[in-house]
Amino acid sequence: MARILITGASGLLGLNLALEAAPQHEVLGLVHSHLLVDAPFATRQIDLLDEAALDPLLDEFKPEWLIHCVALANLDACEAQPELAQHLNADLPARLAQQAAQRGIRLLHISTDAVFDGQKGNYAEDDAPHPLSIYAATKLAGEEAVMAVDPDALVARVNFFGWSLAGSRSLAEFFYNKLSAGESVPGLTHRWFSPLLANDLGLLLMRMMELELAGLFHVASPVSLSKYDFGVAIAERFAFDPDLVMATESPSLAYAAPRAGNLTLNVDKLTAARGADLPDVHTGLNRLHALHREGYPDRLRAMAVERVH
Repeated sequence: MARILITGASGLLGLNLALEAAPQHEVLGLVHSHLLVDAPFATRQIDLLDEAALDPLLDEFKPEWLIHCVALANLDACEAQPELAQHLNADLPARLAQQAAQRGIRLLHISTDAVFDGQKGNYAEDDAPHPLSIYAATKLAGEEAVMAVDPDALVARVNFFGWSLAGSRSLAEFFYNKLSAGESVPGLTHRWFSPLLANDLGLLLMRMMELELAGLFHVASPVSLSKYDFGVAIAERFAFDPDLVMATESPSLAYAAPRAGNLTLNVDKLTAARGADLPDVHTGLNRLHALHREGYPDRLRAMAVERVH
């Protein structure tokens, strides 16, 4: 059993990771404006942008692992608030790396496939990043700062889907919500990705920590697909009409931030280091459906507390 501190524990990845970790580990989840009630792990409300807030907590809890999931992940919000994006996505990870290294805490920092420009796909860890947006640029700056401060840190570039606290945080929920209402929904045929179910990703990240891996890893599905195919797969798993997913070459809405086309990731490095095959997007979709049948989304929503402003 390890003592694990998870930042962003009410977010899509942080919450599912904490729930997967809680049966085997002592978990403390840090939340900010989205509080949790009756979660099966301890939580603490904290503003991580307050530079004096975390040190006492680290000294009190004495975590062995710090898994940092917090980010300003809305691409258009980053374009509108570049200073906040810099603080949350770059400056904060650098400070956490320093605080963790000073105490001998193993740090796992969550980064993103968006550091690439999507021109070729199947990106390996040694491919040169080319961020297209402020979100991508600040996330790249964050992972570079973490590795500069603590070369023994683990940095994971990811893409994921799953059930969330609000029920509207992931692409899977977007398709599910529209299709379950009988509404047509665009599926982008030219945008490819390699997502993992957040629960599977959480288990995989913990295994990487147990193996004491360090450095940069792509942590993604070994099977890739377009967002159109992802939407059709959601429809098929949940017995919705797949014809409601409309093959679309470009979105009808204009975005402030540019989006990359092909963000598929090569996971050979992680597969070799783990010594076993990785979960993939299709096994994740099967589990997404099974979790829904078990009432998992309802259990998440029951943990939600009205947002504190």
